[in-house]
Amino acid sequence: MKTIQIHEKDNVLVALTDIQKGEVIDHQGTKIETKQHIPSKHKLTVHDIEAGGLVIMYGVVVGKTQTFLEKGSLITTGNIVHETSGFGKRNKQLQWKVPDIEKFRNRTFKGYQRADGQVGTANYWLVIPLVFCENRNVEVIRQAFEEELGFGKSNPYKNMVHQMKELYLQGDLGAIDSLHMDQIAFSSENRLFNNIDGIKFLTHQGGCGGTRQDSESLCALFAGYIHNPNVAGATVLSLGCQNAQFEILQEKLKLLTTENAKPIIFLEQQKEGTESHMLSQAIKKTFLAMAEANKIERKSSPLEKLTIGLECGGSDGFSGISANPAVGHVSDMIVALGGKTMLSEFPELCGVEQELINRCVEDQTADKFAHLMQSYANAALSLGSGFDMNPSPGNIKDGLITDAIKSAGAAKKGGTSPITDVLDYTEYATKPGLNLLCTPGNDVESTTAMAGSGANIILFTTGLGTPTGNPIAPVIKISTNTALAKKMPDIIDVDTGGIITGEKTIENCGEEILEYIIQVASGEIKTKADRLRQDDFIPWKRGVSL
Repeated sequence: MKTIQIHEKDNVLVALTDIQKGEVIDHQGTKIETKQHIPSKHKLTVHDIEAGGLVIMYGVVVGKTQTFLEKGSLITTGNIVHETSGFGKRNKQLQWKVPDIEKFRNRTFKGYQRADGQVGTANYWLVIPLVFCENRNVEVIRQAFEEELGFGKSNPYKNMVHQMKELYLQGDLGAIDSLHMDQIAFSSENRLFNNIDGIKFLTHQGGCGGTRQDSESLCALFAGYIHNPNVAGATVLSLGCQNAQFEILQEKLKLLTTENAKPIIFLEQQKEGTESHMLSQAIKKTFLAMAEANKIERKSSPLEKLTIGLECGGSDGFSGISANPAVGHVSDMIVALGGKTMLSEFPELCGVEQELINRCVEDQTADKFAHLMQSYANAALSLGSGFDMNPSPGNIKDGLITDAIKSAGAAKKGGTSPITDVLDYTEYATKPGLNLLCTPGNDVESTTAMAGSGANIILFTTGLGTPTGNPIAPVIKISTNTALAKKMPDIIDVDTGGIITGEKTIENCGEEILEYIIQVASGEIKTKADRLRQDDFIPWKRGVSL
């Protein structure tokens, strides 16, 4: 099979392989002769479409033609533009077909059970600067702790540079090209605290100099990270005079929990005096707190204690056909098991708003989603941009011609279950079921936000390849195609390319991903992002970031 029609209403087909100009495609008994070379992952028209006509994909409007398109034509950025059908009030006729979860109903994972009832898939200690002025001090603490406690790893590239230096001194520059780099591996052979997965350092460029709202938002994000079940406690460094004050962080934490508060070590440089005094205090107190946190052990916990973030990045024309629907099936299974899932990246939900509105369980939830989407879109337009500018050059090259095409495929990560809650940025997920979280489409800003809203595992689909990870939430990377999984095995955990070739079904791959989640959540295996120590952390400044 060379093409696929995703939805019966679609007037375009997706090429599953390269199709040469002049080839004849048999689509449901209709012969379609291709008018141009159709690259794999790109789309061709099922019938003639007049200029100004609507392009339908995934059963929704994803574009409008700029010129007349003959049957069998390739759609490109030159002949169609972004177009959606808009959205309105909630249709209350949602009917959800609950997936078969019998084989997972009584399954458990070995997690860290917190006093407030949450369960972590990992056990981390955080070191947080309230302002960028403390980044250097945080780095000093990092250098003091990581390798000595067995959480760091040697840098093989230093060895490589050393060898190149020796060859240079010997006058043998020609031998440099033949140097071989062994695969980088995560090592924890000398770990002192066996029940602590690591100490993480969340440096950033905020906390002062911007708007007060941005600093308050930063404190809310940090509160979410501290409250996340994957975190045992935190060391917080402050300069003292910045906008992001410790009192704001405390207020944000009180909104999340009033009982069983986690330990927080707070040190303010302008009160402590010398830098060396503050750092020695921070290091001593952090070490003793980690020794205490090491006493907790993993225990069997039900799958309903999982909160799964749903993310995509480096998407391609297969994302909405393979990896995203497979993740959507995982989301539906987690929801059916009583757990929480979280779909973010609001610029990449443009065009499917009405479908999501209709899936909201309450009018209030639907109205909140519509308001957040409209406010975000208006903010983008006010700066001369718009959601239509979301697709990257890599997206477009691999078949995601408009934001609506990208969005329709991205939304498949959310499965088909009812939407129980809509969260603004930094709001914490508390309701079982599918949650929508307002974030940018930027991969790292989005994954950063999901961990701050309680995700204890993140599923990340990619068609082009991206190493994105997170400091506290294990990120499972899922490829849309097998070629990528073979080309970049150091970053891909699970391959769903078998859906494209017909060797596997969406349900098969969804169950494989859930099995992998259980292993990661139990600490039995490390994700590729964790092995590479890919600790990406970028807070969202509430200006426009698409």
